Amino acid sequence: MHDDAAAGAEVAVLRLGHRPGRDERMTTHVGLTARALGADRVWIPDNAGQSRDTVADITDRFGGPFEVDLTDSPKAIIRNWEGQVVHLTMYGERVQDVEGEIRERHRDGESVLVVVGSEKVSFDVYEEADWNVGVTNQPHSEVAGLAVFLDRLFEGDELESDWEDAEQRVVPMATGKRVVPAESEEDGGAGSVGDVDPESES
Repeated sequence: MHDDAAAGAEVAVLRLGHRPGRDERMTTHVGLTARALGADRVWIPDNAGQSRDTVADITDRFGGPFEVDLTDSPKAIIRNWEGQVVHLTMYGERVQDVEGEIRERHRDGESVLVVVGSEKVSFDVYEEADWNVGVTNQPHSEVAGLAVFLDRLFEGDELESDWEDAEQRVVPMATGKRVVPAESEEDGGAGSVGDVDPESES
């Protein structure tokens, strides 16, 4: 996590699989969720270049640090990872039962690789993982599972992150939408309405 106040060992996300023409939005949202909720980097399949470009553009405009890379060898990343490998799957152990140990080991300096599947995940991934973790053990979106896991890993501290080298920032508002230059001191007010750059919305 890039905020020094809650910094620990690296947290990375690996997207397994990408079906062109079907998974563009989901793969993009895996990357955006990883960035927004405290991960340091994401790897996505090498046939998802458009998703990579979108996540990189958001990082350029709304700040980092955050790295997004393509890979043609996702299983090699799992095999060679020096730290905990957490595979998110509805068939895994309940997140509420294992999050404490994962978090403690991370705080003690052990990096975390969070593996998020797309199509059917081969059994060797289950065997390579240190943890197979289920969020609810019910069918759900992999983006939702990633968001819940990262929030539990960081215990909400990721919501207070400071974003470096941002060009723009969103002004929190009770009503309306406003995006301003990052260096602006403008704050939102209850009921205030502002213009928003439509290109800033994912």
